[in-house]
Amino acid sequence: MKKLKSYTKLILQVLLFVATAVALYFILPGEPKFKYEYQKGFPWRHENLVAPFDFAILKTAKELEDEKAEQLQALVPYFTNDTLQKHESLALLRQDMGLDTDTTNSIKNNIYETLASAISDLYTNGILQFSVDTYTELNEKSEINKRVGNLVQKTDIKKLNSEKSAYNSLLNTRKNIVDAGNQYDWLNNLVLDRYISANLIYDSETSQKEIDEATQNLSATRGMVKLGERIVLEGEIVDATKYQLLESLKASYEKERGSDVNRYMVAAGKILLITVLLSLLFVFLILYRRDIIQYLNKLSFMLLLMIGVVLLSNFINTFPNLHIYMVPLAVFPIMIRTFFDSRTAIFTLIITTLLIGFYAPNNYEFILIQVSAGIIAVFSLNKMHRRVHLVLAALWVFLTYAFVFTALNLIHEGTFLSYNYTTLKWFAISSVLILLVYPLVYIFEKLFGFVSDVTLIEISDSNQPLLRKLAEQAPGTFQHSMQIANLAEEVILRIGGNPFLVRAGALYHDIGKIGRPNFFIENQAVGMNPHDRISHLKSAEVIIDHVKNGVRMAQKHKLPAPIIEFIATHHGTTKAKYFYLKHQEENPDKNIDANAFAYPGPLPKSKEAVVVMLVDGIEAASRSMKEKTHENLKALIDSMIDKKIEDKQLDESDLTFRDINTIKSTLLEKLINIYHIRIEYPDEKNKKKQ
Repeated sequence: MKKLKSYTKLILQVLLFVATAVALYFILPGEPKFKYEYQKGFPWRHENLVAPFDFAILKTAKELEDEKAEQLQALVPYFTNDTLQKHESLALLRQDMGLDTDTTNSIKNNIYETLASAISDLYTNGILQFSVDTYTELNEKSEINKRVGNLVQKTDIKKLNSEKSAYNSLLNTRKNIVDAGNQYDWLNNLVLDRYISANLIYDSETSQKEIDEATQNLSATRGMVKLGERIVLEGEIVDATKYQLLESLKASYEKERGSDVNRYMVAAGKILLITVLLSLLFVFLILYRRDIIQYLNKLSFMLLLMIGVVLLSNFINTFPNLHIYMVPLAVFPIMIRTFFDSRTAIFTLIITTLLIGFYAPNNYEFILIQVSAGIIAVFSLNKMHRRVHLVLAALWVFLTYAFVFTALNLIHEGTFLSYNYTTLKWFAISSVLILLVYPLVYIFEKLFGFVSDVTLIEISDSNQPLLRKLAEQAPGTFQHSMQIANLAEEVILRIGGNPFLVRAGALYHDIGKIGRPNFFIENQAVGMNPHDRISHLKSAEVIIDHVKNGVRMAQKHKLPAPIIEFIATHHGTTKAKYFYLKHQEENPDKNIDANAFAYPGPLPKSKEAVVVMLVDGIEAASRSMKEKTHENLKALIDSMIDKKIEDKQLDESDLTFRDINTIKSTLLEKLINIYHIRIEYPDEKNKKKQ
């Protein structure tokens, strides 16, 4: 049965890698890849290159941008002319002057004609809602296309008025009329802004159509290179001109040569590349992180995250208006570092970057920048229990992007004049997206059952419900757990391990004592021992039951599985020795079942769980010592740890003898400090003997 289970796990592991390879095969592009690598400003390191076929020379991005700007400058924006507005304004003026009912007043008729002529001129030239300067469409323009129905007429921008300037012009006309005769003061009662309203509205649809037609007609190429024509010689410096020729050849090759290439061979090459890189990852995990291979949830997480990053990068790269540098690739090693370790994070980053970089634009630049930024992300985020750590990591990643990109630009161009500042925008977006790590950590914890340092710190808060309950109902046990947490954390910091995990595990390892706190000596009042009223067998049962009860309570409160390991394993498979020996004394002639006095286990596996097991027993035993001297404490620590080794309680852990010696020396040092023991010097010992 065990062998079948082992084979089943092996098959699932292989299937995960095969599924990953298949997914990557369909995600990565399948076009033929240009076989030459080159960089601007560096020598051509290949053989002499001549054109293998006719191809067009692509224009540079700057050339295309300049041509586009020139075309857009030549375009005249369209404005729709509302001809009804003038007639409505003149009719309103006539009505306000009372000429609809009194047409015989020659003076009013003459004034109306003067005002109407001024209004007509304003509407004929055109009135905008705002001044010309506020319209970005009119920047550096000298005229507009004024459209009435299907008729289009060009108008000089200088003739246009805004509603405000048109009102001021009409105001001046009225002033001139009033100044000409005193009998015209009644004109001041006319509200002139009633007759001024914009009749020119920007026609965005027609204007955009013109822009689209103009830009679509731009040619992306300039000139041709004929078959057999020399492109670059071996050792020749790849300057800007040659670089553009090579880029043109590369684009033409990857786009058009597909029909001449055996598609099956290209597919075989892609399969081989994916297989090699995934095999490297597999070998790394076997040699250095076998636990990731053994636990399918860990392996699934790593491979799915890799597929997701490659998929996102390829997806973003298909959009011409987006850049592959906006993909937050640094998030990938941060997530691996959060749940595993730095070495695994950097190695998987390199593998993933190679997969993406082989098909990314400017392969060498992409790989160099992303690997540098990813490594800095891992190093700068060795702690993530505060929000500021993530912000600082994002800042360091952005600075790394900027510095490496600037260095490459200076090497290639030798000047800042052609520096592409727009790329910094994509770097900034990618760096800001690192802040998504916190919600992603929470999501992945729930999906894959992981525990991050952030979660460990949260559950280590003494105000957590379960710890609060332990402090209230079993205060002695709570103080004991705090002591164990401090000692175990100090040990782990010296032998290597996760201090957040060991602290959380130590705080919760004895929560099972909440059920019957008075049965444990640290919670008993003087002279009150409930064990005096029950048998030794029953006492052992009560003591042992705190492990099972603790596991049940932890599961009920949904504590993470790594914390439950501390609760289940902190006594391993040892015996409740005191009650076992007492039972033997009282029943010397009986055959005693030792299993009835043994803890259920299992044995601890993680380094942190083993440390808590050792510290738990030694700390409890040290408190019961009558004479706490340096020699007595050293003898106690040595004997208890050696006994654990003899009883095979450490068989499933990966502690080394070096670790064990460090544990012994650390515990001795800390217990001496706790009990304020002063080491006796030789002369003091001699005086005592005398």
